[in-house]
Amino acid sequence: MGATEKELPLVQLDAHDAAAALELSREAQWNQNEADWRFFLTKGTVYGMHDSASRLIATAALLPYTRREAWISMVLVTENWRRRGLATRLVDACLDAAMRAGLTTWLDATPAGAAVYGPLGFAPTIQLRRLRLERTAAGASNELPQGRLGDFITCDINAMGFDRRDLVGELSGRPGSRLLSANDAMALVRDGRTARHIGPVFADNPDSALALVAGIVASEPGPHLIDAVADQDVFLEGLMRASWTLERPFQRMRFGRTAGQSGEPPFAVAGPEFG
Repeated sequence: MGATEKELPLVQLDAHDAAAALELSREAQWNQNEADWRFFLTKGTVYGMHDSASRLIATAALLPYTRREAWISMVLVTENWRRRGLATRLVDACLDAAMRAGLTTWLDATPAGAAVYGPLGFAPTIQLRRLRLERTAAGASNELPQGRLGDFITCDINAMGFDRRDLVGELSGRPGSRLLSANDAMALVRDGRTARHIGPVFADNPDSALALVAGIVASEPGPHLIDAVADQDVFLEGLMRASWTLERPFQRMRFGRTAGQSGEPPFAVAGPEFG
């Protein structure tokens, strides 16, 4: 007889588990690629569970950004092991590790996930909307100017209230990534497993943000994903008029008090796996 969910040991994963973890993303139809998993497995703490055949069946990651702030991500459970409490056990392990380190933790939850995380002590903050744009035609020649990494990091710190320069530097330095700037707007574009991801997006106004996103999708083949901040309603409505379609909402949540003071939110975020 195989092990029950209560008997499954919780283990810490490492970079050798990237391929197995990617299979969970693929099954869930998430956009993470192997480079994303390797970042979590080398920069954060990733907990996992295996079944009796040694197959990886569940994960959750704790990614510290500073000595005070961290993100919980990659909460994945293979389909035939869901609704057995595995995700709760894994999130509890992340919270225990965070509390021992004195970390405030954040996560981006689906509506179903928010109903689980609320009773655990997570409080809602901003809401996000994931949109997708399908495009199969080859992109036109790229005329968008390259952005400056230092300026982009400064915008990210102001928006988040804490420093994520290691993340921003790693994402922008990957093969295929583009850090772009035009008309008082800046955006990062990177590869995902199923689509190119646009975000974070910073701008002085929604028109500049929309113009930069339009330039990006005109300059390269898609499809593209973007995780827009719901309070940026003019930006969100502009995307919908430009044929972006809503895929799913996310609720950003926080456990504990944050040390930093965030400024104006971005128009789009780095993604629910990264914040």
